[in-house]
Amino acid sequence: MSGPATSTQGGLAGPGPDGATAARAGGHDRGSTWLIETTLLVLVGVLLAVATINDVARQTHVNQRLIADTNTWRAYTGHAYQNLNVDQELFGPTTQHEVVCGNTSPGAPKARTQLCLLIWGPVVGGRRTVHGGWYLPPGSEDQRTDRYGCFGEGAAGVCPR
Repeated sequence: MSGPATSTQGGLAGPGPDGATAARAGGHDRGSTWLIETTLLVLVGVLLAVATINDVARQTHVNQRLIADTNTWRAYTGHAYQNLNVDQELFGPTTQHEVVCGNTSPGAPKARTQLCLLIWGPVVGGRRTVHGGWYLPPGSEDQRTDRYGCFGEGAAGVCPR
């Protein structure tokens, strides 16, 4: 016998011209496996694309808010200083309440008395609303015990007095 051998034992036929007859005999088709794998890969790709778009949109919103906060501090104080410290952690990272601190007179950061403003609310005209603030002595970090001259309703719970 010089031709390909075929067997009818067990109901299985020999390899077909595409080499897939044995795989089909087991109940699994290469085409359906490929379709499932491709579908899963497409779904993972869509999930990653949505997550990336969401992250970029959120970061863009945060950046716009921080730019508005520094613009608010500059307009409130009348100083066009570039070295401002923006703290998003005092009230928690999800509250969108920021504290912006900067020197009250020219000098290295934290080398002079600082004015810290509590800022939150929507961005209107490139600025946000100031809800209070306090002063810090030169060279100090923004610790509750160092704050003095507190003003505004926002400073009620974060100032020592």
